[in-house]
Amino acid sequence: MHSPLAVIHPDAKIGNNVTIDPFAVIEKNVIIGDNCRIYSHTAVLDGARIGSGCSIFPGAVIAGIPQDLKFAGEDSVVEIGDRTTIRECATVNRGTASKRKTVIGNDCLIMAYAHVAHDCVINNNVIIGNASQLAGEVMVDDFAIISGGSLVHQFTRISKHVMIQGGSRVGKDIPPYTLIGREPITYCGINIVGLRRRGFTDNQVFLIQDIYRTLYTRGLNNTEALHAIETEYEPCAERDLILNFIKTSQRGIVRGSIDD
Repeated sequence: MHSPLAVIHPDAKIGNNVTIDPFAVIEKNVIIGDNCRIYSHTAVLDGARIGSGCSIFPGAVIAGIPQDLKFAGEDSVVEIGDRTTIRECATVNRGTASKRKTVIGNDCLIMAYAHVAHDCVINNNVIIGNASQLAGEVMVDDFAIISGGSLVHQFTRISKHVMIQGGSRVGKDIPPYTLIGREPITYCGINIVGLRRRGFTDNQVFLIQDIYRTLYTRGLNNTEALHAIETEYEPCAERDLILNFIKTSQRGIVRGSIDD
């Protein structure tokens, strides 16, 4: 159902069973999948690509032009996957010439007043808390949770199954499975609650804990710790994900706690 009080460009492609409330704005060059709900006073702008089963709440702005002085009007898009929810007054900017797209995956929750800047890549099942702000070209992997009021520096990478405390200032890469908090942010352990909710076994949890003890509590520098992890632990998905993430980090990873 499309309200006659909504502004919908005739070239916009709207799927089946989409509800568009009064005073929503849908611009040209927009694709909205089936079974979506676009609430009142939402702006879905040129370049938005929205999957099926999504909900976009009042005041949200999807596909606004990048807040980047290098942006020169090039064609770019925002891609949002299926069953993702964008809450009130959240903003998701289009890409720039760097990647030409900003991506949010399936089954994500972007809470009120959050900002996802140009060329970010947010994978599946991610939660971004109220008023959290992601700068340009941030990458967030599956099942990460960024709690409310957090600030994430441009080009930062946040890996899978991470839990970041509210109000954090994130300027280093965050390796997988970790619990991150304090000020300045540090490694505070692994995200045991999240891992158990997602079906990780006791053996997997113990292995991940032990690898991070090697990384953070044995007094080794990163090179020594990576060598120890490679030689002392058998190859497996959990070990390899941690190793590959740290080896490919450009910003360096978050430090360990001074209490360790």
